[in-house]
Amino acid sequence: MTGAGTARGGVLTARGGVLTAGESLGLVVTDGPLHEQRTRVGFGGAESNVAIALSRLGVPVTWVSRLGQDPFGDLIARELRAEGVAVRAERSDADPTGLMVKERRPMGRSRVRYYRSTSAATRLAGADVTAEQLAQVAVVHLTGITTAISAGARSAVFDIARRARRAGALVSFDLNHRARLWDRAQAAETYRGMLPLTDVVFAGDDEARILFPDIEDPAELAAALGGLGPTEAVIKLGERGALARTAGGVHRRAAVAIDPVDTVGAGDGFVAGYLCELLAGAPVPVRLRTGTQVGAYACLGAGDWESMPTRADLLVPDTGDLVDR
Repeated sequence: MTGAGTARGGVLTARGGVLTAGESLGLVVTDGPLHEQRTRVGFGGAESNVAIALSRLGVPVTWVSRLGQDPFGDLIARELRAEGVAVRAERSDADPTGLMVKERRPMGRSRVRYYRSTSAATRLAGADVTAEQLAQVAVVHLTGITTAISAGARSAVFDIARRARRAGALVSFDLNHRARLWDRAQAAETYRGMLPLTDVVFAGDDEARILFPDIEDPAELAAALGGLGPTEAVIKLGERGALARTAGGVHRRAAVAIDPVDTVGAGDGFVAGYLCELLAGAPVPVRLRTGTQVGAYACLGAGDWESMPTRADLLVPDTGDLVDR
């Protein structure tokens, strides 16, 4: 596969853009203990982070979810639309928008609490994504987080992936493992079920070892993931860069050297950069280059998505090392 124009032998020339589905949470960040009341309010979520990053890079993107009929739901919907993302989110009077509270503690430590077990997004259903939407997009991006928040959301992810493939769209899946949400055995079973429905899989090397605990080498991990179905397997290596295995071989990319402010959202930025170039038909080395650049920008400010770059931001000298074999 050389670009979004090719998918399992089918041509996507009449398609464009990305659809992603998953939970976004309200976010309360404190500079110190919560009772000191030095707080910042925002939001974040893997799929909405990817959606914003894609939109800033010029890619049409639709985000599908469910939100509470509450101020956090209002904030999320408003800000995503302001970023150019098409929002398709049913609003619920009965179920709240999920919430994350992050307390920045002394000595650089943070304490994070989630309030999401009965959130509106846990009721995400496959029917929330329509056949018409699937017929119009080139890529459907899903994550392991959504498969973990509830049994219903997990079923929705599988349903959306199956229907996306039948509709001719590529399926992108980021393991994005969250240990607080479920145990490794249940996660591994779910990921093994999803990968045969996936064209492009993203995983950190630690996440890939949930499936293959005896494999250390990132290239071997990518090969093992690809053996379960995906035609492209991308390993995110953080400060060590990234690696992608495709039919054309193994491609490696060094990370961009930065002094990070906040690494939350870096992986989502990487995915957005990679998918953006995939949609443009760019070769794998270019996808990795843009992915690492976007991921680096995501680390340059506080928040999940606020520092995601535009295309113009990426027009800087290229200093990353690229090795293909």
